[in-house]
Amino acid sequence: MREPSPEYPTPPESRPGSGATAQPPEVWTGRATNRVQWLLAGGGAACIALGVELAVDSNWTSGVIALLMSVVGCLAAGLLMLFGTLAFVHVAVKVDGDCLEVRCGHIGLPRRTIRLDHVVGADFVPRVTPRQWGGWGYRWRPEIGTAVVVRRGEGMAVKLGDGRVFTVTVDDAEAAVRVIRDRLRLLGTGKAVGA
Repeated sequence: MREPSPEYPTPPESRPGSGATAQPPEVWTGRATNRVQWLLAGGGAACIALGVELAVDSNWTSGVIALLMSVVGCLAAGLLMLFGTLAFVHVAVKVDGDCLEVRCGHIGLPRRTIRLDHVVGADFVPRVTPRQWGGWGYRWRPEIGTAVVVRRGEGMAVKLGDGRVFTVTVDDAEAAVRVIRDRLRLLGTGKAVGA
């Protein structure tokens, strides 16, 4: 078989990703980012700085207990804001041959791995908002399911075999849904996934 060249391009039906012979990519990855969360992380860092400043340079005459409560309160609020927001600045989604993996933040926690043999369907969701889920982050609502929401916008909803639904905001969610559906078709036919 000759190599494709400008004079003899590869026919469309044999190009990767075209027609019925196309295989899903071996590994699909996607991300979603929320830059607004960095402002909240900055607020957390400011609270920590205020707590350190109070502890180091305090001229409080009203007592040690009030000073201690202020320092501990500033440090605790700052740490919660800082680490709570940094964990959900971005989300990384990976679909490979046998599972869907969702990792949050820079250290990848919280993390959720769903085996594709537990998935019965996947749907594109054109608009996911924090208002639907009660805020940012890892959310659970009994009537809707579980979600990782790092920004408003497109996402995907994965239906699990036990009736639960897992939603995640991710860029190019339509491609993720196509890949998951292709994997489910391959699993259903008994052929090797990723082959």
